[in-house]
Amino acid sequence: MKRTDFAFYLNKFFVEYMPNVKGLSPRTIDSYRYSFIKYLDFLQKARSLSAGRVAISDLTSDNVRDFLGWLQDEHHNGASTRNQRQAALNSFVKYLMCEYPDYLNEYQRILAIPVKKTAQPEMAFLKTQGMKLLMEQPDISTPSGLRDYVMLAVMYTTGIRVTELIGIRVKDLSLQEPRSLLVRGKGGRYRYVPILKHTTPVIHRYLSENNYDRPENLSEWLFKNHMGQQFTRQGINYLVAKYTAMAREASHELIPDHFSPHKMRHSTAMSLLEAGVDLIYIRDLLGHVSVKTTEVYARTDAKLKREAIEAASTKIVPKEVATWEGDANLKDWLKNFGKERRY
Repeated sequence: MKRTDFAFYLNKFFVEYMPNVKGLSPRTIDSYRYSFIKYLDFLQKARSLSAGRVAISDLTSDNVRDFLGWLQDEHHNGASTRNQRQAALNSFVKYLMCEYPDYLNEYQRILAIPVKKTAQPEMAFLKTQGMKLLMEQPDISTPSGLRDYVMLAVMYTTGIRVTELIGIRVKDLSLQEPRSLLVRGKGGRYRYVPILKHTTPVIHRYLSENNYDRPENLSEWLFKNHMGQQFTRQGINYLVAKYTAMAREASHELIPDHFSPHKMRHSTAMSLLEAGVDLIYIRDLLGHVSVKTTEVYARTDAKLKREAIEAASTKIVPKEVATWEGDANLKDWLKNFGKERRY
C-alpha cells in the first residue's frame, strides 16, 4: 500500500481504531472494508484516480455525494445499502476530525449529507400460538430433533442473536440456581440471560444424551451440525426455515412468510412486551446498547404501545382520562402532527 496520507490513516482506522478503540466485530469491520473498496472503485472509474494516488484531500463532500449517487444509479443499490456505505465513510471522517483535522470544514460538509430515507417494513413475529406450533415440529425422539428443539427453545426464551447462539459452549450454560446462560454479544460485550425453569428438563436430557455433562466436554460447542462441527449462520437459517415451513403447512395464518432467526428474536421481544415486561429489562435481555433500539417493539402495536406508556407512568402520574379522548378531530390532528417533520 502506497503511503499517501489517505492510506496511512485508513490503515490506522482499520488496524487500530475499529478493533481496539471501538471494539467492533470482525463482521462489522469487513462491511466497512467493502464500503471503502467501493469508494476507491468509484474514484478509479469516475475520477480516473487510482487507489495509490488517493489523498485525504480527495475525500470531499462532492465526491461522497457523487459516490452515493453512483451506488444508486450504476449499481442499483437500495437506500439501506447506500446508507451503510455512507455510515462507513462518516465513521472514518469522524476519526479524521481528531487525527487529521486539516480539512475540518470539508469533514463537516460530508457529515451534513443527509441519509436516504427508507420505508420501515412491517415487523414480522410469531405470536404465542404460532410459536407453540413451531416448537411442535422437531421430533425430539431423534438426536437431531432433540438438538433442534433445544436450539429453538433457547433462541425463543432468551432472544439471542444467531451469532451468539452458535458461539455457546457447554460451560456457558448453568442449570444450577439461578439458571443462566453466558452470552458473548456484539463488540465483545458479555451478558447473562436467564434459563427458564420449564426448559431445564429437556436441556438436561440433551446434555446427558450428548455426554456434555462430563467435565472433559465443557469446552465443546453446545450445538453442532451433522458433521460434528460448530454451526454456521447458514445452518441455523436452514433449520429455522425447515421447521417454519412444516408449521406453515399445518396453519399458514399462524406462521408469517419468510420467517427467519432474527424474527424469532422479534417474537421474544413482543411476547415479553405483551406480558408487561419493562423495556429496560427487554433491552438487557436482547443485548441492545440503548433502550431506543428496543423501543421499536413498543411502536409496533398501538395497543401494546399505549399499555407500555401507561404502565411506565402509573407510579408518578395519577390515573386520569384524557380530555381529548372523545374528540375525533383533535385525535386525528394529534395522530398526524409532525409526520411531515420526521426524518
